[in-house]
Amino acid sequence: MKLWVGLGNPEPGMLRQRHNIGFMALDRIAHRHGFSPWRQRFKGLVAEGSIGGIKVLALKPMTYMNASGESVQPAAGFFKLAPADITAFHDELDLAPGKVRVKKGGGAAGHNGLRSMDRQLGTPDYWRVRLGIGHPGDKARVTGHVLGDFHKVDQDWLIALLDAVADAAPMLAADKPEDFMTRVALLTQETK
Repeated sequence: MKLWVGLGNPEPGMLRQRHNIGFMALDRIAHRHGFSPWRQRFKGLVAEGSIGGIKVLALKPMTYMNASGESVQPAAGFFKLAPADITAFHDELDLAPGKVRVKKGGGAAGHNGLRSMDRQLGTPDYWRVRLGIGHPGDKARVTGHVLGDFHKVDQDWLIALLDAVADAAPMLAADKPEDFMTRVALLTQETK
């Protein structure tokens, strides 16, 4: 079993914010692969499904970004999952909009959702799907950027990215991160 965590904030007014791209990715994956309806559990919303024959529990913490680990840890503990079975989908300032990188472990790089997961899980050795949202160019503008809504001009690349992530999800479930990244890159390149 895999635990796939989308990082974001739960307020309805925050749904279109760049910081919520992790929620958006999980919503698209769950819809595309016919997951169960979302229900409340583990201080979050969960949906269950199967991707490429692998059981996946999708989790959107409803604890706000800074306390995401308070939802992830109980879910991981309940199912006795190792860090290698957990994948966090999150916004990444240091990647160009629409780019995706997958890595295992590493630092939080200032991302409060990852920092909370590290603290609650006691390790940073889980997988991360880094979804590029671009950097505003000035450190002083970062908070406004991540908490700002995607603009109309972002919709083409954003929709293409979310669709590609959902389409390539079986490769991620099969522990083939390189193939997943290649497939996402090919699918998103076709839309440019």
